[in-house]
Amino acid sequence: MAKRDYYDVLGVSRGASEDEIKKAYRQLARELHPDVNPSDDAEEKFKEINEAYSVLSDPERRAQYDQFGHAAFDNAGMGGPGGGFGGFGGFDDLGDIFADMFFGGGFGGRQSNRPRKGADLRYDLTIDFEEAAFGVETTIELPRTEICDHCHGNRAEPGTPITTCPDCNGTGEVRTVQQTPFGRFASTRTCSRCEGEGKTFETPCKVCQGTGTVRKTRRINVNIPAGIDEGQIVRLSGQGEAGHRGGPPGDLLIVIQIRPHELFRREGNNVVCEIPITFVQAALGDEIEVPTLDGKVTMRIPEGTQSGKIMRLRGKGIQDVRGFSRGDQLVHIRVVTPVKLSSKQKELLRQFAKEGGGSTPDEAKGFFERMKDALR
Repeated sequence: MAKRDYYDVLGVSRGASEDEIKKAYRQLARELHPDVNPSDDAEEKFKEINEAYSVLSDPERRAQYDQFGHAAFDNAGMGGPGGGFGGFGGFDDLGDIFADMFFGGGFGGRQSNRPRKGADLRYDLTIDFEEAAFGVETTIELPRTEICDHCHGNRAEPGTPITTCPDCNGTGEVRTVQQTPFGRFASTRTCSRCEGEGKTFETPCKVCQGTGTVRKTRRINVNIPAGIDEGQIVRLSGQGEAGHRGGPPGDLLIVIQIRPHELFRREGNNVVCEIPITFVQAALGDEIEVPTLDGKVTMRIPEGTQSGKIMRLRGKGIQDVRGFSRGDQLVHIRVVTPVKLSSKQKELLRQFAKEGGGSTPDEAKGFFERMKDALR
C-alpha cells in the first residue's frame, strides 16, 4: 500500500510552520498513543505520525521530502525515514515531547544517560551525466563507528559482571550541594566514574577495549534516482554513526556531484547541446543526425536557418526527479564559416554574390540603419 503524504498524515498544509507541525503532532500523539488509545489500528497510526513528524520537523529532511517525495527515503533500511521503531528519527525532540506529555518534563529527570541518536555522515559521490539523468545503483565504501558485535555495546567482556555505578546509583549524574553565604547551591554533572552510563565493569571488552563501539568500513548499496541534480542529497536512514546508550544510528547524506559531459549541459530538466552545420545546409535546409541521451535522432533543418537558432526535441531531456514529465533537448544551431576554400569554391561564391547572394538581407539593413541613426 502506497504511503500517505506526510502533510496529510499530520493534517497540515505544505506551508505549515514548525510550530504548527509540532502542535499537530502533539495533538495526534495524545490521541493515538497505544497506552491511551485501545483501538486496533492505534499502534499503526501512531507509527505513521511518528514517521511523518521525524521528517517534517527536520528542516533538511523536510526540504528533501518536498523535493523528492517518498523517493528521498527509499534507501532507508530501518523501517522508515527516521530509522528504528516507528521512524523515531528526531529521537531527542520526540523524547522531549513525550516527556512533556506524560511526565511533565524529562524522563524521570534522568537526562545524561538517555539514548541519543548517532551523528550523521556525509559522503560526496561523483556520477556521470547519464547516470544522473537515468538513475543508477552503485556501491560505496564507508568508514563509520558501529556497535561492537562482541559486547553489543555493553563495554564489558561478555560473561563478566556489570554493576550499578555506586557513585551515581545508576543515574549517570552526580548531584552536589554547596553551602555559600548566599544560600545552598546545587549542581549536577555527568558521573566521572561511569561516564554517564550508570553502570561499571571490571573487565573491559577485548574487542572494543571498553568503548562499546568499533571502527569498520562497510560496503553500502545506494540507489540514485533518475533526474537528480548537482548538489542534491540522498539520505540513507540508519547508515550513519552508531547511537549512544542504545539510541538509533545517524543517517548517511550522499551529496551528488556530476561529471561534465562533452556534448551536453543541463538547464533545469532540459538538455542543451550545440550542433554545427554548414552554410549550404543552413541556406538550403537538410536532415541531420543529432545525438541525444537516448541515441541519435534525425532532425530537419529548414531553409534559411540562422546561426544561433534554437530547435527543440520534445521529451529528450531529463526526467523530473519527483517522477513528473521529462524535459526537452534544446539544440543550438551554429553555422560554421569555412576557413579554407579552393579556387573553384571562391569563384562560385563570387558568382553567388553577383546574383544577389552577397547583398545585405532586409533584416540586417534595418539593423544597420538603426545603428547609423543612433551614432549621429
